[in-house]
Amino acid sequence: MAYRETEHTLAKKADTRLRLLKAARRLVQQGGFAAASASAVAKESGVASGTIYRHFPNKSELVAEVFRYATEREVAAVAQACDAQTVDSQGLDSGKTAADKLTAAVETFAQRALLGRTLAYALIAEPVDPRVEQERLRYRFAYTEIFEDVIALGIQRGEFVVQNCQITAAALVGMLAESLVGPLKKEHEHEHDDLVHSLTALVLRAVGFKS
Repeated sequence: MAYRETEHTLAKKADTRLRLLKAARRLVQQGGFAAASASAVAKESGVASGTIYRHFPNKSELVAEVFRYATEREVAAVAQACDAQTVDSQGLDSGKTAADKLTAAVETFAQRALLGRTLAYALIAEPVDPRVEQERLRYRFAYTEIFEDVIALGIQRGEFVVQNCQITAAALVGMLAESLVGPLKKEHEHEHDDLVHSLTALVLRAVGFKS
């Protein structure tokens, strides 16, 4: 009879995997993906080094999964910022404009990056192997879809000029990422507000906001 894992065993494996991912994310927050070696993750999570390879076949897969785990949180935060601008606490239309939603998305993206510079730099620009680069591209597409929906709404409401939403959204995601690379390597927090304001103004101009 083939061995079948019990629900308890599966739950324990899932818990260990999540513990490893959280530990790896903390290491990336401190020193980028280069700091998330298998031995370091094992030590940080309090498990034996061999345990890593029961959940991830190699370091590339470990780092790719950590990238996924970390980026999903960032994408969710940006999406939530847009949704929060759509309805009020009773679920009714809040009357917020597409420009409000776009501003909230940009501010959330930039502020979270600037508050967690090491992690953000790792997610946006740190040199990584091709496996992780694939994940980076996939999540750029996820951000692009969020911006695309907001731009389409702005065009529908007559707030933004008519344009190709997909192209503009992809350009905005690339622009935001590239614009933050330099500031993420600096430590002058007093400049953060000016930077975020400049980025939101630039994005609104890029979509042809009819102020």
